[in-house]
Amino acid sequence: MTSIGGAEMVDWNLAVATATRLVRPGPEVSRDEARAVVAELRRHAKASEEHVRAFTRMGTEDTHDTPVLVVDRPGWVRANVAGFRAILKPLLDKMQERRSSSPGGAVMGAVGGKVTGVELGMLLSFLASRVLGQYETFAPATRELPAGENGAGRLLLVAPNIVHVERELDVQPHDFRLWVCLHEETHRTQFSAVPWLRDHLEGEIQSFLGETDVDPMTVLERIREAAQSLAGGRPEAEEDDGGRSFVELVQTPAQREILGRLTAVMSLLEGHADFVMDGVGPQVVPTVAEIREKFQQRRAKGASRLDIALRKLLGLDAKLRQYRDGERFVRAVHDQVGMAGFNRVWTSPNTLPTKAEIAKPADWIARVHRKAES
Repeated sequence: MTSIGGAEMVDWNLAVATATRLVRPGPEVSRDEARAVVAELRRHAKASEEHVRAFTRMGTEDTHDTPVLVVDRPGWVRANVAGFRAILKPLLDKMQERRSSSPGGAVMGAVGGKVTGVELGMLLSFLASRVLGQYETFAPATRELPAGENGAGRLLLVAPNIVHVERELDVQPHDFRLWVCLHEETHRTQFSAVPWLRDHLEGEIQSFLGETDVDPMTVLERIREAAQSLAGGRPEAEEDDGGRSFVELVQTPAQREILGRLTAVMSLLEGHADFVMDGVGPQVVPTVAEIREKFQQRRAKGASRLDIALRKLLGLDAKLRQYRDGERFVRAVHDQVGMAGFNRVWTSPNTLPTKAEIAKPADWIARVHRKAES
């Protein structure tokens, strides 16, 4: 856990240990039942490839380069820590360089790295019991977690969470597991069939991180102001941040501009996955209507007051809006110009919808289709 100039900015091993210790245990299942769930999820993931390709017309032979891993909650934590470590490395190296040149930087860094590791672990322990599946776009291979070659990602299916939700919703397990796999397989197809998409996203994320203030006092001051705003400590005349999460409040203006573009892309990807999941569903998932209705109700009502507060603080409510707004965009475009017309969205970064176009699909159609036809 050391690097040039002292301890790393984040104690990643401590983050994993903290999350693993704090994460709630999964549902009770026998060993035989657990094996059966894992085997069925693998079969469904494989079957979903052909279903998604046929429906989206995004044929690709590259999905074999992105492995499908069925993991438990600690496995999901380890995978995400590896991803965070890779994507945040340029920013943390910059902060490390500045800290090493300041008086007492090494000592403060050792303490700060452990504090940050614990905080990250607490966050991951909260999320680890909620994620059903995830396509890891930035997934460095580890000994226990293989990843695709040449920067390809990996698909994670979190078995205990899938079992927990299917029991909570009281839906047919076979159908629910396939339904989840259809959504996640769509994400794998998106990145496999659109080679430039990963690099584009990474570039946007690195631009976002590059705008981060690396001066600790500046960061602390922005966090303090954000916390006061969320707690209602600012005068009413200054409350122009209503509805934004803590994550949004600590951003610079340049970062908010980049975030707008990232939000549009993520809305597209999530909405497209929901659209595909529902489009394929009636053909292969007999109880898809029941599953969708119950799942939407679960999304809408949330859980405890603490859960709702944490979701707001972390910006997870925005994630739910991405599903809804993105699905509306995809459905509206598909209804107007068909699947081939919609698939123009994958032509280049210039044909991705803006945040405004996600809300007004007709504007995207006018911009992309009229330009192509002129």
